[in-house]
Amino acid sequence: MPHLPEHLLAGYRNFMNGRYLAESGRYRDLAREGQSPETMIVACCDSRSAPEAIFDAGPGELFVVRNVANLVPPYEPDGEFHSTSAALEFAVQSLKVKNIVVMGHGRCGGIRAALDTTSAPLSPGDFIGKWMSLIAPAAETVAASTMMTATERQTALERISIRYSLANLRTFPCVSILEGKGRLSLHGAWFDISTGELWVMNKDTGDFERPVLE
Repeated sequence: MPHLPEHLLAGYRNFMNGRYLAESGRYRDLAREGQSPETMIVACCDSRSAPEAIFDAGPGELFVVRNVANLVPPYEPDGEFHSTSAALEFAVQSLKVKNIVVMGHGRCGGIRAALDTTSAPLSPGDFIGKWMSLIAPAAETVAASTMMTATERQTALERISIRYSLANLRTFPCVSILEGKGRLSLHGAWFDISTGELWVMNKDTGDFERPVLE
């Protein structure tokens, strides 16, 4: 039995004979000099919405943290384990990124779970349920709307959760201070898996708009 699934080994062979071969100099530079990405992306761990693929990013260009439903929790220095907060701290304080993008996507399973209060927990620990409780008030409000279809409610909460995470980012002193000094910019985006469309949040209105591509 192989130590890795065969399809992963096949993909690695393709990587070494293709992209790595073409960008080996870049990889050697990154190994020697370290990383210095200008943008951090908080994305969902959904296998269909990989930021590196969506933004056609090369090695070392993006610092990506992925979790269920691309959520950012509020600043809570309570001594517990906070992986997303740790990644944020490293990106802002050590790498000194200039941009943070919270990118949600359509048909998000975590958002669907937040809207569906009738399903039983997946495990006794109910880790997903606890995590999605971060947006429980918004989920309850959206779920109660009878004027929207199930698909509309799903999309609405996906986008609301992005604005929620951006608000939580600003509870981190390192983020709010640097944003106030103009050294850090926060952005929201939403990716439609079925069409490939990217919607970007207007910072003034909070609305999601299609960017004009030249």
